[in-house]
This record gives sequence, structure tokens and C-alpha cells, in this order.
Amino acid sequence: MKVHIRIIFLVAITVVTLSGCGYNTIQQNEEAVIAAWGDVEATYQRRADLIPNLVATVKAYASHEQETFTTVTNARARVGQIQLNVADLDDPAAIAGYQQAQSELSGALSRLLLVAENYPELKAGENFRDLQNQLEGTENRINVARQRYNAAVQTFNTSIRTFPNSLTNKLLLKLERKEPFSADPAAATAPQVNF
Repeated sequence: MKVHIRIIFLVAITVVTLSGCGYNTIQQNEEAVIAAWGDVEATYQRRADLIPNLVATVKAYASHEQETFTTVTNARARVGQIQLNVADLDDPAAIAGYQQAQSELSGALSRLLLVAENYPELKAGENFRDLQNQLEGTENRINVARQRYNAAVQTFNTSIRTFPNSLTNKLLLKLERKEPFSADPAAATAPQVNF
């Protein structure tokens, strides 16, 4: 009888101890990172889907700007070739490559919009304005999605590095730190405006 009571007591102590070990919290935090990454990908996909319409609209007015159109098309193609899955979120090089491709696409889009500036009748066109507004809204969504992803990464990374969760992670889960989005290195230099 004493053996059964000891076993029940040990099981009860183990359950109470494990409930405070952070196992479930770590799992929830990792799922939040995965969901936030899905939001980032969805907003980038929305931008990629808008680009062909924007290029076609500008192309109708500025057919001699072929180099710009080629740059945008190639940048969009590179972005489409880089596929990150959830396992890649632990790989800083994979995240950096993805960010680099997205930065190149952002730069190409900026050049395309500069071309559009040279055509007042294009800028006045309803289709172009609608596409430009959608693209601007999408860029804002991308920024918000990145911020939410970084917040989820911070919560996750903190949860696997603080006690007692760190022990749970080290002994049971063995999850690696997730990489947050970081600023494009070119963003450190303020753009020069010449009048």
C-alpha cells in the first residue's frame, strides 16, 4: 500500500513540476512564430501578384524603359525562386537571402515608380493610381507583418532562453533560436536629395 501511495505521490509531483516547465508555452510561442511567418509570406505574395499589373500599366506608356521592366521582372522572378519553409527560420543565411531578394524587388519597384513620374498622363490614370495605392498599402502590410513576426520571434527566443523553460528546451525540445527580420544594410544611410 505504501508503494502505491509513493507512486501516486511521485506522479502528482511530476505532473505539477512539468506543468511549470514551459513545455506548452514554448510550443505555443513557436506556433506563433510560424503563423507570423505565414503572414509575412502572404503579404509578400500580395505584392508579387500586383507587380505584373503595375508593370503592364506603366509599360503601355513607357515602352522605351525596357531595362527597368526587365529589372522588375527579374527581381520578381528571384523572389519567386526563394522558398523558405518553417525549418529555414532557424537559418540566418536563408533569412538573409530571402531579405536580400525582397530588398532587390523593393528597389526595382522604386525605379519603376520613378519612371512613372515622368508620365503625367499615366500618373493621372485611374488604373495606375489604384495599383499604386494597392502597392503602397501592401508595403505597409509587409512592414506590419515583419514587426509582428519579430515580436513573435522575440517572445519565442525569450521563452527558450529563460529558466525553467531553457531546461525543458535543452532536455526535451532542442529548438533553436529563430532569426528576426533585420533592416536592409542600405537603410543605415540616409538618402540624398538634390535640388
